[in-house]
Amino acid sequence: MKVTIERSILVKALGHVQSVVERRNTIPILSNVLLQAEQDRLTLTATDLDIEVMEHAKADVDVKGAITVSAGTLFEITKRLPDGAQVSLEVLEEEGRLQVKAGRSRFALAILPDADFPSLASDDFDVTFAAPTADIRRLLDKARFAMSQEETRYYLNGVYFHAMTDGDNPRLRVAATDGHRLARLESGLPKGAENMPGVIIPRKAVAELGRLLDDAGEMVDIAVSKAKIRFGFGQGQLISKLIDGTFPDYERVIPKDNPYTLKVDTSEFFKAVDRVSTVSADRTKSVKLALDNDRLRLAVNNPDAGSALEELSVDFDGEPTEIGFNARYLVDIAQQIDSDMAVFRLSDPSSPTVILDPEDETALYVLMPLRV
Repeated sequence: MKVTIERSILVKALGHVQSVVERRNTIPILSNVLLQAEQDRLTLTATDLDIEVMEHAKADVDVKGAITVSAGTLFEITKRLPDGAQVSLEVLEEEGRLQVKAGRSRFALAILPDADFPSLASDDFDVTFAAPTADIRRLLDKARFAMSQEETRYYLNGVYFHAMTDGDNPRLRVAATDGHRLARLESGLPKGAENMPGVIIPRKAVAELGRLLDDAGEMVDIAVSKAKIRFGFGQGQLISKLIDGTFPDYERVIPKDNPYTLKVDTSEFFKAVDRVSTVSADRTKSVKLALDNDRLRLAVNNPDAGSALEELSVDFDGEPTEIGFNARYLVDIAQQIDSDMAVFRLSDPSSPTVILDPEDETALYVLMPLRV
């Protein structure tokens, strides 16, 4: 194999694929990126056996071939080469090395055979459709914060991605929850997605997609099977295994008739909660919200660190009430609200609260209260 590729193109492609690679691996080849040179392009592939990311990059191919080399090492070398450099990648068969050349720089890297590199791309995908990239990015970005990190509840360690119908209105919906908070978002259902089964996309795949979709085109091609999901965008694709589990019936925990409505300036609320939480206990980060007429008092009392109190002018239409929340959870949700005004639907101090974004009617968040 011998190819020449522009440094910025190689850096971008390696940046997309190498983040999948686990730095500490008991299987050496999983630390490598697969390089395949054919026609006028270099294809780069990396995998951790659960996720596979592949990208095509334009290159001048002198000798076709394929090999694997350390993803991290090649990425770090390429990043440090001068802007505009032409990078030569050549397999030295007798030495068993990949030679990397650019200007006066020379590197010889250890390689492993491409035949040993595993592939995830063997499934027959039952459902295929195309969706606007902006929609998929919004759905995943605004739901991911609510994913669980408890390995014992593995079926919550991802985003539930499914088609649903609300009356005559078919929708593409995502939901994520860790048992303390829930995020639910929707977009229009793309043509061809009507029969898509509900699937759970793992946390790591959601994170990788967040990076990859930034450089995608206007549309993303999605394919779903019982065990895997594939996202195709521009010159690349991501394939991920799905979480084999049953996502809970999240609709059951969404209150339908909370009687009180609180409207608060999103930015002021976010900053106030962040300020008072600096003295809250590390474990619970609890903050008490006291509502009376059009005044909101945020209070924290930590016997070890001190206390904090802040007042905000709000629009509140209910009876005077006090309710406690985890401050970090409040901040996480406030960061998802695009509108200048956040809307809270409250009930009693022991019932879940619904938080809405007036600028996005398809976004809904639920937060469980704390005893304070």
